[in-house]
Amino acid sequence: MGAGIPFQVGKALILAGVICFLLGLLLMAGSKSSFFGLGRLPGDIAYKGKNFQFYFPIVTSLVLSAVLTLFFWLVSLFTRR
Repeated sequence: MGAGIPFQVGKALILAGVICFLLGLLLMAGSKSSFFGLGRLPGDIAYKGKNFQFYFPIVTSLVLSAVLTLFFWLVSLFTRR
């Protein structure tokens, strides 16, 4: 009767671990090259001074936020009973 909840939590943790692992691999591959153009999108703020560099990936953050929101919405949609 009470054994179902720990089993479901265990499945969720395993799924989260696999997703983190895959995202880590994608990020490592993306650091070698421009991964889908992310990181240097038009609208990202970049400033180079003489002795100072500043980079704020605002548009990249917005795109990643939208993609992750859609992904987690789909996961929650398909995991409902």
